[in-house]
Amino acid sequence: MKGKIHSINISTKKGIPKTPIEEAVLQENFGMAGDVHAGEQLKQVSLLSWEAIERQNNCPKIKSDKLKPGDFAENITTVGLDLSQLKIKDRIIINENIILEISQIGKECHAYCSIYKKTGDCIMPREGIFARVITGGQIKLGDELEVITCTK
Repeated sequence: MKGKIHSINISTKKGIPKTPIEEAVLQENFGMAGDVHAGEQLKQVSLLSWEAIERQNNCPKIKSDKLKPGDFAENITTVGLDLSQLKIKDRIIINENIILEISQIGKECHAYCSIYKKTGDCIMPREGIFARVITGGQIKLGDELEVITCTK
């Protein structure tokens, strides 16, 4: 399964949407440099597909204020990957040399986040995934992603 990086998103405070940037550094066993959620934990980098955001935008409650990459506080918005098919320990290879390992599927919606209040639903508990950075490096918009499934 292959896809691309649609958006790279970062924030310096928790609880707010992330701001899209052109490129970033993924640091081994830490996360995205400069992002508030980076650290030596299981959830170093968050990913969500653009396709999932687009489905949310089709919700009847969404009128003119469409959801954008980073609104769900994801670090990497993908395109072309069905992230819902990934399992713990699967890997995402970026540009053949950066390795992310899936560490968590979904997350609890914190006391009904702003997205839930806006649409009546939040997709992060179902469709957001989290990964550890096994091998770091520089990423940019359009970089290729390839999923390597864990056989164990």
